[in-house]
Amino acid sequence: MIDFTRKERPAGKCAFAGTGWKLAVLVVGMVASLAGCKRQQVEETESTVQKIVLLDETLSPTEADETVMALTPDGPLLPSVEGVSAEYSDPIPDYLRPGMQHPVVVELQERLMMLGFMDTDEPTDLYGDVTMNAVKIYQRQNKLAQDGVIGPNTLKAILSPEAKYYAAQKDDEGDDIGRIQQRLYELGYLATADMVTGHFGDSTETAVKKMQEVNALDQDGKVGRRTMNLLYSEEVKPNMLSFGETSDVVLAAQKRLKLLGYMTSEPDGNYGNDTVMAVKQFQSRNDQVVDGYLGPSTRIALNSDMAVPNGLRLGDSGDTISRVQDMLSKLGYIHSGNVTGYYGEITENAVKLFQRTNNLSVDGTVGAQTMAMLTGGGAKRAPANAPRQTTGSSGGSSGGRTQTGGSGSSSGGSGVPNTGTASGSASALISVAKSKLGSPYVWGAKGPNSFDCSGFVYWCLNQVGVRQSYITSSGWRSVGRYTKITSFSNLRAGDIIVVSGHVGIVAEGGTVVDASSGNGRVVHRSLSSWWRNNFICGWRIFG
Repeated sequence: MIDFTRKERPAGKCAFAGTGWKLAVLVVGMVASLAGCKRQQVEETESTVQKIVLLDETLSPTEADETVMALTPDGPLLPSVEGVSAEYSDPIPDYLRPGMQHPVVVELQERLMMLGFMDTDEPTDLYGDVTMNAVKIYQRQNKLAQDGVIGPNTLKAILSPEAKYYAAQKDDEGDDIGRIQQRLYELGYLATADMVTGHFGDSTETAVKKMQEVNALDQDGKVGRRTMNLLYSEEVKPNMLSFGETSDVVLAAQKRLKLLGYMTSEPDGNYGNDTVMAVKQFQSRNDQVVDGYLGPSTRIALNSDMAVPNGLRLGDSGDTISRVQDMLSKLGYIHSGNVTGYYGEITENAVKLFQRTNNLSVDGTVGAQTMAMLTGGGAKRAPANAPRQTTGSSGGSSGGRTQTGGSGSSSGGSGVPNTGTASGSASALISVAKSKLGSPYVWGAKGPNSFDCSGFVYWCLNQVGVRQSYITSSGWRSVGRYTKITSFSNLRAGDIIVVSGHVGIVAEGGTVVDASSGNGRVVHRSLSSWWRNNFICGWRIFG
């Protein structure tokens, strides 16, 4: 997903030739071919150039509406373009179409990413389908022909310092509008799923204005940077059931959460902290946006026959784990000092003892039946002769894992990390990632056949047994569940690398596998200086 928090960087100021572009190129060729002539011949040629330029300036506005820069025998191959500082050995094509490659595409992708029309990534010189779709949205917003072809006018508009950030508004159509509508539906501002049409009509505008009103934004009915940022943040206020509400609908949802093993307290119809934790846990297990709100999408998933029951297991962490540990402690299965919020070996052994004592299936995980027994009031206490779990290298504590700091992190270091050879689980993750090389990049896709950057990481982790919910690249900045790596040089194979607006899986030999918007597909490439310069953190999943 797109990270809209990037700041615009200054662009150079120079003129761009429009209708007079081709004529100017012809003149450059004429001057260059006469470079070895006598001074008088050169002067005559320069005089001719001046006359041609003057003639071009007298053309009607429909024939020449852009400025021709001054030409000299030693000048660049082509007139400069606003925002393009480099001179290219190959002339910029008259029109850029999908499949073409040129260094100017790097500048275009950087600009589109910064303006919010394209997912952040290491830019490439390939004008692919993803770039074309971003260009079409830009053309739509700027009232240009939506053909995805970059001619002089579109090139100048995108690279102009006055170019506007992404904003969706009434009468717009496209896949991006469908994604916005889906999120508005999830937040309860669009009433039914059939309103997700991809067309920004009256109902969508009304929903956007209501969302802006509830969240104290200017009510203009447009989805600009602030509105888009808020749509996908945990701070957004939904038009739905949330903390503090009391109703029969809340009670019904709590009973369902209890049945599936997510509620750690008795349903009472009040949307309190227990309910927020239970909803978040359910959302993380059932491929929902994890926001703690009970909206239409979450309610549909909750009441579905396909709803995935809870299953707390080794390696999990959070407030729900603390509640489970506290209940185990009160029943005598672990010491109170092991109530840490981390599901380590001590907690797993305590759960197994609890399951044996209470005639449950002994698997060491807290599923729906174990949770029901723990919270039902009829659970048996630990046997008097059974030792309480109090020690162990990875029991109630983090087991060597640092939830926020990272045992493997260090300050300094800016070179390419020596990622070496991956461990078993990390190697499996990398193998899964590589199995999807060449799969198309699609914004918002979570697999199995197409991905965006965060959807790719989400899918790969779940394939190797790591139950990770779908979160955006921004959410990966503070996921907090794994060991945090704060130094780029300390990354190793199998880590998740987070850069500004993008995320990937570190592979062996200083490389990365990621769903690349710039390349339009899943790629395996080196951890270049772009990754180092945009590095935020890494997360160590294994070991």
